[in-house]
Amino acid sequence: MVSTYFSYNYIAHHLKQSLTRVEQQPDVARESAYYKANIGKVRTVDDLMKDYRLYHYAMKAYGLEDMAYAKAFMKKVLESDLSDPKSFVNKLVDKRYREFAAAFSFNGSATPVAQSGDQTDEMIGLYTTTKKSQVDALAADSNYYSAEIGKISSADQLLNNDRLRNYVYSAYGIDQSKWPGDTISQVLRSDPSDPNSYVNTTFTSQLTGLNAQLAQAKSDASAADLKITGYKAQLSQPGADVTQLNIQILVEKSHLESYTKSISSLSDQIATIGGFVDLAGAFEFSPDGSLPSGVSAQTAANVAITKKRFDDSKAAVYSAASPIYDALAIKQFRTDLSKINSVQAFVSTPGVYDFALGAVGLDPGMVSKATIKAVLESDVNDPKSYVYTLKDNRYVELARAFNFDAKGNLTTPLVAQDSAQVLQIAREYVIAALKQASPQQEKAIRALATKDATAYQEAIAGIDSVSELLANRPMVDFILLAKGLDPKKVSTEFLKKIFSSDLNNPKSFANTQSDPRFAEIVASFNFDSKGNVARLPMMGPQKRDQFRETQANYLQQSLEQQQGDTNPGVRLALYFQRKAGEITSAYDILADKALSEVFRTTFDLPDSMASMQIDQQAKVVDKFMKIKDLSDPAKVEKLLSRFSAMYDVRNGESIGQGQSPLLNLFQGSSSGISGISESTFLAIAKLRAH
Repeated sequence: MVSTYFSYNYIAHHLKQSLTRVEQQPDVARESAYYKANIGKVRTVDDLMKDYRLYHYAMKAYGLEDMAYAKAFMKKVLESDLSDPKSFVNKLVDKRYREFAAAFSFNGSATPVAQSGDQTDEMIGLYTTTKKSQVDALAADSNYYSAEIGKISSADQLLNNDRLRNYVYSAYGIDQSKWPGDTISQVLRSDPSDPNSYVNTTFTSQLTGLNAQLAQAKSDASAADLKITGYKAQLSQPGADVTQLNIQILVEKSHLESYTKSISSLSDQIATIGGFVDLAGAFEFSPDGSLPSGVSAQTAANVAITKKRFDDSKAAVYSAASPIYDALAIKQFRTDLSKINSVQAFVSTPGVYDFALGAVGLDPGMVSKATIKAVLESDVNDPKSYVYTLKDNRYVELARAFNFDAKGNLTTPLVAQDSAQVLQIAREYVIAALKQASPQQEKAIRALATKDATAYQEAIAGIDSVSELLANRPMVDFILLAKGLDPKKVSTEFLKKIFSSDLNNPKSFANTQSDPRFAEIVASFNFDSKGNVARLPMMGPQKRDQFRETQANYLQQSLEQQQGDTNPGVRLALYFQRKAGEITSAYDILADKALSEVFRTTFDLPDSMASMQIDQQAKVVDKFMKIKDLSDPAKVEKLLSRFSAMYDVRNGESIGQGQSPLLNLFQGSSSGISGISESTFLAIAKLRAH
C-alpha cells in the first residue's frame, strides 16, 4: 500500500496532470459533456432539478452530493438573495450552500434595465461636465475673438477664419447653410448710411414690402381667429347648422395656420435684414473689402456690441449650465428614466432624450430621432454596426450609456464585471486583508480594506477594456490580492497574455498555467476577444465564470473522491488544500469536520478535543496554527506533508482495509435516512457558528 505521505505529495506536485487524467476518464468526460451541452437549456430552478444528471453534477461539484435528495431545501438555497444577509442561504452555517447558490444566477444579477445606477450617475456627471465645458468654450471663443479681430485686414480674411466667422455669424443671426460667403462679404463691405450700398439696395429696400405683408398677415390671422370664435359661439345657438359651422371652423383654422406660417417667415426675413444692416455697421471695411490705413476692423464699441450679441445668441447654453436649471434637468431625467422600456420610449420622452443627447454634446434639434434609434440599437462590440459608420464618438458614447438590443428592447448593462462579481472580489479582498491582521490591528485593517473595496466598486464601473484595466495598477493589485496572489510577482506583461487567452481553448496561455486563479480572474470579467467590454452570453442560469467554476469543482471533487476510495487521508489532505484559502479564523476549521480532523491529526491532538467548549478549541487552534499562513501555498504544503506523515502513523494498519470511517467526514449523516423531514434538516443546518 502506497503511503499517504507519498500519494498526497505526488498529487499535490502534479495536480494539473492528475486533474487532466480524471477529466479524460470516460464517465467523468461523459457527464461533463452532458452538463456543457444541456445547462444552456435551463431557465428555472425546477428545470435544473428535473434533469437528474445536471442536478447531480452540480451538487457533486460543490460537495453536496449527499444532499441531492433534499430538493425542497436546495430549491430555497438556489432562490435565496445572496445580497440579503437575512436570506435563507445566508442564515446557514455551512458555506457550501452559499457557494452553490452563487454558482447560478436564477435571481438575476443581470436585470434588463435602460441604465444601471452606475450608468445613470456617469451620465449625470457627464451632463454637468458637458454643460460647463460648453460655457467654457464660449468664453474661450470670446477671448479668441478679442485677441484676433484686431489683426484682421480684410473682409475675406475675416470670413476665411472659421472660428472668427462662426462667432460673427452667431452674433448677427446668420445661417451659414442659407447664405453664401460672397453675399456676407458684400454685406461687410457695405455702408448702411449709403442708400446705394449693397446692403441697402439688396436687402433694406425689401423692408417696406415685407413689413406691409407682415401687417396684412397679422390682420388676416386676427380676422380668421375672430371668425373661429364667432362660429364656435353660434354652435350653441338654437337651430344652428352644426355641420356647416364645423366646416367653416376647419376652413378658418386652415387659413389661420397659413397666416401664422407667413408671419413667422416674414418675421425671420425682416430680422435677417436687420442683422445684415447691423453687421455692415459693425465693421469698417471699404467697398473693396480692405481697411483704410490705420483703421481696425471694428471699433472698441463695436467689438463690445458683437461680443454681447454673441452671448445673447448663446443664452440657452448659459441657462442650461446654471445650477438651478441643471438640478431641474437632472431631477426630470431621473424621474422619466424609470419610464423607459424601449428605444421608442426613449426618443418619445424629452426629459430623457434631450438630457442624454446634451450629455454627450449632441443638439437634439439637429439630429433625427431615426438616427438616434439606429444608434441605440447598434452593437457597440461590432465595428461594422451602424453607430461606427457615423464616425463620431459622441454617438458611440450614447450607445454605451444605455442598454438596448438590436430590436430596441431593454437588455443587461454593459459592464466589465457584473455586480455579483464585484461584490465577491470586494469580499475576498477584505477577507485576505484580515488574514494578515493581528487581533489588535483587525478593526483598523477592516476599515481600510472596506474603504479600498468601496473604491474598487466605484472604479470598476468606468472600465471599458482590458487595456484600461491593466493601466490601473492599483486596481489590478486589488484583484490579485483578493485572489491571494502576490502583485509583486505578477507583471503587467504576464497579465496581458492571460487576458488575451481564449478560455475555451485548453491549450491557451491562461489555461496552461499551473495556478488556475489566473484563468478564474479572466473569467470573472466581461471582455470579448478584442479586449473590449461585451455582453457575454449566458449558459442558461450560469455566466462564464460560474460555468467554469462548476466544471473545475466537479473535476476536483472527482479526484478527491477517487483518492478517498483508496486512501481517505489523501482525500482529507486535498480537501484541506482546496479550502485553506477560504479559512479566516479558527472557527472555520472547527465548523468543518474534515478540516478539524486534519488539524488534530497534524498536531497529534486527541479526538476528545472536539468535546471541549468551542472557545477553548479555538484557542488550541490559534496556539498551534497561524491562520494567515494558510494564504501561503508553500506553508500549506508543508503543513499537509506533516499531516500525511502523521496520518500514516495513526492509520497505517487500517489503510486499504475497506472504507475508512473518515469518509463520513464528507458524507454528512444523510446516508440511509432519506426520509428525514425538511424541517429537521433545516434545524440542523441553521446551527449557528460561534
